[in-house]
Amino acid sequence: MSNASIKFSDVSVGDELPGLNVPLTPAVIVGGAIASRDFTPVHHDKSAAQGQGLNDVIMNILTTNGYVGRYVTDWAGPDAVVKEVSIRLGAPNMPGDTMKMSGTVVAASDGVVEVQVVGKNAWGNHVDGTVSVALKAGD
Repeated sequence: MSNASIKFSDVSVGDELPGLNVPLTPAVIVGGAIASRDFTPVHHDKSAAQGQGLNDVIMNILTTNGYVGRYVTDWAGPDAVVKEVSIRLGAPNMPGDTMKMSGTVVAASDGVVEVQVVGKNAWGNHVDGTVSVALKAGD
């Protein structure tokens, strides 16, 4: 992804964002939970997660939200301003998998672009939702 900011005038509905693969390691999942002060055992304690019927620890929504925001702002560039994020979780993200993120511009009006984002893993959609970002007008 580029360090340059995308201008609103260069974006069209239907544009696809470049994909992003996020390797799901124990460090990513546990680190995200601890950094967001989510001490729920299923996010950092494998035996507690297994006691809840899971195979391993699972990513928390705050970490997922961070990856969704990063994905869109990496595409939009440093001048973009996130206006709204609306996501919902599906299949859990667990260590040893990869979350494959994709996005499509679904609306563009008054300098604000809405991107539909999906993050899939081997189980199905981990996250889907929309992110609205304000972009510079362009030349």
